[in-house]
Amino acid sequence: MATSPPFPTRPPNPGDGVLRHPHWWQRRWVRYGALSSLLALSGLVILALVRRQTGTEGFLVGLGLAVLPVPWLTAAFRWLDRVEPGPWRNLVFSFAWGACAAALIAIVANSFATKWIATSTADPASADTLGATVIAPIVEESAKAAAVLLVFLFRRRDFTGIVDGVVIAGVTATGFAFTENILYLGTAFGTDQLTGDRGIASVTAATFFVRIVMSPFAHPLFTVLTGIGFGSAALSAERQHVRRALLPVCGLLLAMGMHALWNGSSTFGEYGFFAVYGAFMVPAFALLTWLAVWTRQRELRTVRAELPAYVLAGWLGPAEPFALGSMRARRMARDYARHHHGRPAAREVARYEGYATSLAFLRHRGRTGRSGADFVVRERELLDELWKRRHLARPALEYAARAAVPVRPVYAGPVPHGYGYGYGYGRPAAPYPAYNPYRS
Repeated sequence: MATSPPFPTRPPNPGDGVLRHPHWWQRRWVRYGALSSLLALSGLVILALVRRQTGTEGFLVGLGLAVLPVPWLTAAFRWLDRVEPGPWRNLVFSFAWGACAAALIAIVANSFATKWIATSTADPASADTLGATVIAPIVEESAKAAAVLLVFLFRRRDFTGIVDGVVIAGVTATGFAFTENILYLGTAFGTDQLTGDRGIASVTAATFFVRIVMSPFAHPLFTVLTGIGFGSAALSAERQHVRRALLPVCGLLLAMGMHALWNGSSTFGEYGFFAVYGAFMVPAFALLTWLAVWTRQRELRTVRAELPAYVLAGWLGPAEPFALGSMRARRMARDYARHHHGRPAAREVARYEGYATSLAFLRHRGRTGRSGADFVVRERELLDELWKRRHLARPALEYAARAAVPVRPVYAGPVPHGYGYGYGYGRPAAPYPAYNPYRS
């Protein structure tokens, strides 16, 4: 096996040795500190507002009930992101923004707009209806879209396609729905305390059934449309400025429209809510779920199609494109590394899989004319990260490829120097222990 990269390392630039001092506002800790302070302050304010409206007991009850759908919604979006997992800090920021900043903007703006309409028209009932069907969708979807926009602008390397947009938007909306559910359930509990209602006939039970059982996916469904718009813009070439600007706007407008239809369903008659739910919300949810899963499978096909070029250059082993293009083989590679070398090795293999996937997507964008000016630099960075971890990852992935496919595929391309005894060349593969967790 080769002990150095197939190509010479890039020489340092003449100016690399020059010490540069960035301005204080460009330092990472300053930006992180400012953002964390903003989210923390928003969280404290929203906590005080919700607690004042629901009371301490209502707040605790609402909190206990509202947290129930959060783990499985977050897990669903994380599963969708397993092909090219984004950093956890992006998900934490998205959830915090939705639960704190977006919720605070929505509460303040909705209350102000509703009061202003009621004062101007002297009709509180119409003001409430207009606020719910027009003002709330515009304000709430715009506030949630701000998180997607921030990740799109400042974490561009982590935002490369539709799946990234869906995940960031969905997690943001999950955080927003979490805070909103605390408010609604806590208020319903306070109402029951005043009226003495208990059990299944209580307002709390009805609110829980509608918001937690029937429609926990409502807010994520709306905001995912915005995420799809940003994800489609990320797939566009940099020279397509109009397309890159219009697609997020179209996604946001669709999110507002669906949100308005959902909020206005109660005004469509006695069965308006159930009609909108059955005829529109459920089919839309099923369609977007299918689109997300189909996009995930297409990403795996892209990995299998793009990585063989790096096999020919000697950066990857011949079995790796297949193993990295199969979620089952990836999991088996991590299990192999964990069994033989421990959890740190499994984490390194997972990082290797993520870097290799990013490399495949980068090459696909470059081949289709949609890569940025930093294509060569980014490609080299990813290849260097893969090379650092090859000793752990390559045996695990080759084992996973052999275990996942009973018939050994034949690789017909030329054999790079140093890799003649690998998987798929008609020669005996290197011996590995016969551990397979899926056969035990």
